[in-house]
Amino acid sequence: MSNQNLIIYNFQSLYLILEELEEHLNFKILDIHNIKDLIISKKKMSNFDNQFVLDKIPIKISKLIEKINIQSLKTQYNDKSELKINQYKIDLNSRELIEKNNKLKLTEKEANIIVYLSQSDNSVSIDQLQFDVWGYRSKLETHTVETHIYRLRKKILKKFNDNDFIISHKNGYKIN
Repeated sequence: MSNQNLIIYNFQSLYLILEELEEHLNFKILDIHNIKDLIISKKKMSNFDNQFVLDKIPIKISKLIEKINIQSLKTQYNDKSELKINQYKIDLNSRELIEKNNKLKLTEKEANIIVYLSQSDNSVSIDQLQFDVWGYRSKLETHTVETHIYRLRKKILKKFNDNDFIISHKNGYKIN
């Protein structure tokens, strides 16, 4: 059984049908609502993000289960595409760093740097960033990492007035 729930909102007849079939489904059926769960309703409701509108009835049960499973996969994909980093959120699909209503567009490399640094508990060395983010395998002298970090810090300072998001240590960089 999955940890995801399916909530039927104000649609009692559908709830009773799916409740009987619950043992064959990959999610738990609930008649309460929680904003993070998938909600099935007869019409679109503006106060819920994750909802599935079932406006064409009758529907074959196999088709209904297929549609619910597709919606569930979309939700899981979207949940994994957003990371919370301190007061910021990074959307990996749109490559944006977001704080409240401010959005900063990032390059793919900038997003990769932020994600990599945020997943480390310790400072990350330049060599480690070169190896893991850029795929550089040699010990050649390069300022690629320093240049990217400098430009990224400058963008973050300009957009969010945050000079301490990425901090330098003698042994590398770290998300503050």
